[in-house]
Amino acid sequence: MSSEQIFKMKRFIPLILGILLFAFPVMIVSHSCANTTESPSGGDKDTIPPFIVDIKPLPGATNIALEGSSFIFTFNEYVNLKKSSNILLSPPQRKMPVSKIRGKSLIVKFEEPLSPNTTYTLSFTDAIADVNEGNMFAGYTYVFSTGDRIDSMMVTGTVLDCNTLDPVKGAKVILHKDHSDSAIYRTRPYAVTTTDDWGFFALPYIQDTLYRLYAIKDANNNNLLDPETELVGFVDSLIRPVMTAGDTVKEMLRYDMLDTLSCLARNSEYELRLFRERTGKQFLRNKERTSERSAYITFMAENAIIDTIAIDGYRASQIITQFNIKNDSLEIWLNSRKAFPDTMKLSVRYLKTDSTGTLSPVTENVKLPLATGKRTFSKTPRKNLTKQDTTCVVNVTAESKTIEQEGVAFEFKYPIISENFSDIKLISINPRQVETQEAYSITRDSLNLRRYILTPKTTLKQGYEYRIKVPHHAFRDINGYYSDSLEVKVSLPSDDKLSTIHFVLSGVHHRYIVELLNEKRDRVLRTYVIDNDCTLDFPYLDKGKYSLRITEDANGNSIVDAGSVLERRQPEKVKFFETEGKKYIEIPQSAELTQTVNVQAMFSK
Repeated sequence: MSSEQIFKMKRFIPLILGILLFAFPVMIVSHSCANTTESPSGGDKDTIPPFIVDIKPLPGATNIALEGSSFIFTFNEYVNLKKSSNILLSPPQRKMPVSKIRGKSLIVKFEEPLSPNTTYTLSFTDAIADVNEGNMFAGYTYVFSTGDRIDSMMVTGTVLDCNTLDPVKGAKVILHKDHSDSAIYRTRPYAVTTTDDWGFFALPYIQDTLYRLYAIKDANNNNLLDPETELVGFVDSLIRPVMTAGDTVKEMLRYDMLDTLSCLARNSEYELRLFRERTGKQFLRNKERTSERSAYITFMAENAIIDTIAIDGYRASQIITQFNIKNDSLEIWLNSRKAFPDTMKLSVRYLKTDSTGTLSPVTENVKLPLATGKRTFSKTPRKNLTKQDTTCVVNVTAESKTIEQEGVAFEFKYPIISENFSDIKLISINPRQVETQEAYSITRDSLNLRRYILTPKTTLKQGYEYRIKVPHHAFRDINGYYSDSLEVKVSLPSDDKLSTIHFVLSGVHHRYIVELLNEKRDRVLRTYVIDNDCTLDFPYLDKGKYSLRITEDANGNSIVDAGSVLERRQPEKVKFFETEGKKYIEIPQSAELTQTVNVQAMFSK
């Protein structure tokens, strides 16, 4: 059977193609594509991708010259070079191979000498297409050696997004012989490849030794991790290949990505979850005067450790501070009635990373001038003041679909120094317009000192209207200003097409973050933080598909934390609830569903 006949066969026979196309004693070669179709007839559109009819030197060639060698891949038709960066050499060189088209042939040369006694692979992914119709060459891996043998070991795996667990296409997968933690930042890797649409990768024809295994979204294509801009994943421990390229063919073939059965049949040894690493260097990065009495400073890394903060001319008791949830940004307010200086002089003593990489105490003096237009208190002409300039500003948020779970949020522009939450009235009005005063509780947000939550103590009812009435002068902020009266109205949704789902969670032995996501998993709809067995209610849901994401909150800070390469710390473990083999829950219209979830069983997989 000729090569042309093979490539005109029906789809979904990649294993046969891989064996028949350029087979040789060390079982090298071909990534065959399953996206071929039957031969077109008459004037039908050409849908058959180009295929290789000759290679010089032959696949598996050994003792290739270190300098001056060229590799010629001849196709059955005229082709174009679409993207030379998709011709990947492993181990990589500092300079990419030079590729050019001459007639029906692709010629590859190297800009620098090859290394002695080294097995190399050239991988073609989405780089070549035919001239007439732009049909993409299926993909292919060519192997050769500058020594007298071909290395035969192989590593496979899958790269996923750590938050969605979706496969990541086009991630760079890297093997390092250098076992130091910093190798990924500074050292050229030993072997490299990229993931396909399924996030799958295979690194064949490597040496039998110990490696560090990483995956990165290599935006600048330098085979190094740039933590400020790139995602990274890694395997905690050193790995050693156990498979050989001759064990099986299917892991090295390039399949039609719609061929689900073939793609899932491949052996994936390792799973790497991509995350954005937090930088390890700590220093004061930015500062800004936000008003006469307020400012903020930001740090390069999370979990900044501050010893003292002082502001020239003010007592420590007059300085109010609040870190954000990641402890990398600090808001500062002055609780004082005297005139504020045009330039605030701030002194911060904190732990800063020194030249040796060690956190050491330093004191930095920062000058914070008041920007034009930021003065709102002492020197602003009275005629130019707005109501917000002389009022304790508070935003009240009450969402009808989430008020039962999230309550009513009061968020102030400035910290308040006096409050009368007891004067607030929560009024229910039934369909007959009878008013009843309802009981409630007030809690301060542990992560935001300017935010308070009002939670009704009674079960809210559909068909009722609820009013939150705040009287005049209920609150006073650090500016000395009082709040205005306000009233907020909210009613539970009454649409009988909406649905409710109850999740009964068992096996909860740690702290977890439970989130309901939309179908695309790009928006969080509801969130709970739990640490014991419980039932979570999600009412007022539209018909559709939803995902339930559960994150193991290892450090108990109620947020999903990233990992660290240097600390060998993986991102917090994420699982999606599956039912009937699906990672989503389909909720019909006008339904009330109950679903049991064994959290311990989910995380034991």
